[in-house]
Amino acid sequence: MVSPLQDLTQIEAVIFDLDGTMVHTLGDFQVALHRTMADLDLPPVSNALIEQTIGKGSEHLIRTLLAYQITRSEVKGVGQACPALSVDALFDRAWQRYQHHYLQINGQFADVYPGVLEALQVFAEQGLPMACLTNKPLSFALALLKEKSLDHFFGHVFGGDSFERKKPDPLPILKTCEALGTPMARTLMVGDSSNDAQAAHAAGCPVVLVTYGYNHGQRVQDTPAAAWLDSLAALPAHLSAV
Repeated sequence: MVSPLQDLTQIEAVIFDLDGTMVHTLGDFQVALHRTMADLDLPPVSNALIEQTIGKGSEHLIRTLLAYQITRSEVKGVGQACPALSVDALFDRAWQRYQHHYLQINGQFADVYPGVLEALQVFAEQGLPMACLTNKPLSFALALLKEKSLDHFFGHVFGGDSFERKKPDPLPILKTCEALGTPMARTLMVGDSSNDAQAAHAAGCPVVLVTYGYNHGQRVQDTPAAAWLDSLAALPAHLSAV
């Protein structure tokens, strides 16, 4: 599914998001978060809620899910005994346990989406510079790319803790373009959510969105983009069309 809204034939570099764009990591998030909640003596959150909350960084993910647990009074007896229970009171412990569990299983419950490897190989053969820019912590991202044998495609990898602000702020894209040495208008952002699109638009970069990722429970086709693709295998044709 594509829309010819913008000329993409002058692209000099491509920035790829990671979760929901190149790798289907929902299983990793689910396992790590269920184990984290168990460590805190909290009931598990639904997989649907986890999927809707992915995308704005791990800290945001943890805080949102803790707030959900507290708001719904789903703490096993703790909510009644400790009325002052708050996200801040639980966050440090939750964050520590989440990192422990995620690093243990990073990539084990995740798969590279169909079409991703084909697109990356074409761009590599063409000598097109590529970077990976994700809101996932950098150490998680590097380990995942290596686990899935994708790390060699990227000259630069930046995570949610690489800069002062995360997507949808444009700063990470501006800094990534600076590292690539390419102008914003000729650097393509490829993502799966409104976070990627908002950041790209604010930075002055064209953006292509995939239709299969994690967009906070919303249709990604409702987010303005140069194209919406059902598979990244179709992307090279959009950059070389005449």
